[in-house]
Amino acid sequence: MTQKEYNNCVASFSDGVYRFILKNIQNEDDAKDIVQDVFLKMWEKIEQINYETAKSYLFTAAYRTMLDKIKKLKPLSTETTKYIEPNHQNQYSDASEIINNALNLLPEKQKAAITLRDYEGYNYNEIGEILELNEAQVKITIFRARKTLKSYLGSLETVI
Repeated sequence: MTQKEYNNCVASFSDGVYRFILKNIQNEDDAKDIVQDVFLKMWEKIEQINYETAKSYLFTAAYRTMLDKIKKLKPLSTETTKYIEPNHQNQYSDASEIINNALNLLPEKQKAAITLRDYEGYNYNEIGEILELNEAQVKITIFRARKTLKSYLGSLETVI
């Protein structure tokens, strides 16, 4: 990859990587640090990275760096879903906050998969490359995440 291609990657993908990380960890400073670390890693390996696969490299590196940061913060966390009974008020209308709360209940891998699919628009193969899963595992992970979200959110009338 050339320096010009690297700069193009920064311009094209930095916002998407930042949104992906921020959606998963809910901390702006940590998300900015992770994005900066990922682009630094990419710069250090500029000779070895192919420009055509740079996007996949960035999201994979961002996901792994995010997991490392989460493991440092929660060294004994497990992949179990914590279900909290929804408490909807009659006049509550901030649907995005309710959805974000529901997303935060998901295990990290499910949260990352659904964020990549529904927020960033990646296909199953791309998500599989980033999360190191095969296509069937990605579909199952997204299915389980959506099932958990559906049970948490109930019906559309409760959200709105």
